[in-house]
Amino acid sequence: MRYTRASSVFCVLFLASTSSVSTQSGWASLFNGKNLDGWKNYGAEKWTVDHGEILGEAVTKAYGYLGTEKTYKDFEMKGKFKAEGSGNSGIFYHASIEGTDIKGVQVEVDPRPNMHTGGLYETGGRQWIVWPNPDGEKAMKVGDWNDVQFSVRGNHIVTYVNGVLALDYTDPQPKFSDGIIALQLHAGGEGKMRFKDLYIRELN
Repeated sequence: MRYTRASSVFCVLFLASTSSVSTQSGWASLFNGKNLDGWKNYGAEKWTVDHGEILGEAVTKAYGYLGTEKTYKDFEMKGKFKAEGSGNSGIFYHASIEGTDIKGVQVEVDPRPNMHTGGLYETGGRQWIVWPNPDGEKAMKVGDWNDVQFSVRGNHIVTYVNGVLALDYTDPQPKFSDGIIALQLHAGGEGKMRFKDLYIRELN
């Protein structure tokens, strides 16, 4: 294709405009699609980049986590997940990890239907905090890509699964208020999970 000076100027202005819109929206990418820069592997499980996706594969029967290097307090997060194994998973927030000992709250991700994907589970504390509502329980698509989105504002947590409101919950006794985000591979050696299009927007 032949470019003129005018078309070059237009391209520059267009890119500047789209960049500005992206900045104004406040969403930042958690995963660059190329490598795991900004993330840390906890445990012996295998985390790689495959076809522009984060692939977590269980190689032992222990838990494994891939955590962000940065911590987050109040934020919104969105992304896509797909289960290829039978072991469940989750997205932790306000988490801290020593070895493979994690403390924090997990937005549940399970490959099976009616197993509370979108619910909240606290590790290092109360265990199940709240299950998703009936519509949220039915929103997960087995064997396919699923959208998950959630917001954390103090003790107010809202989760969506495939655009369906799964829960809107105000926690009367929050135990954790800040920490990393971590993707989980459940113990048992059956986990194989894919994640992509991970974005976060920090809230004031």
